[in-house]
Amino acid sequence: MLKGFKDFLMRGNVIDLAVAVVIGAAFSAIVKAFTDSIIQPLINSLGSTNQAEGLGFLIRSGKANTFVDFGTLITAAINFVIIAAVVYFVIVLPFEKIKALSAKKGDDAAALTEAELLTEIRDLLATQQTGGSATSGSTAAPTGATAVDGPGRHEA
Repeated sequence: MLKGFKDFLMRGNVIDLAVAVVIGAAFSAIVKAFTDSIIQPLINSLGSTNQAEGLGFLIRSGKANTFVDFGTLITAAINFVIIAAVVYFVIVLPFEKIKALSAKKGDDAAALTEAELLTEIRDLLATQQTGGSATSGSTAAPTGATAVDGPGRHEA
């Protein structure tokens, strides 16, 4: 059981994921600092002269006063848009371009469609079953079934 856990941890996918989470958290902290120190004060200045109030309204209920601040919501939305834009332009877009370039270079695995791959698998299985060579596009009969070998002739 411990060997399986060790193998799981030592796979490249787990290490890559751990690095991505750490980098993502660090980048998120940078974006949050940017929006808290630059964007939020700009939004707050639009709402009122009191910088603490920002865009929102005050709810008075008995002894407690609660301020609903839309500036914080706008700042969170800006955080999301910045992070989403960086992920798209730094990770997704380059990955798609690399994938497109590998398909243009004639990479067979990237160029084949699912139907073509299934056809190749079928032909390979037919070759293994008959012990001979099956041509692409041939239809091999399942074991125990009969196939037409020519006009009027049947093979058992």
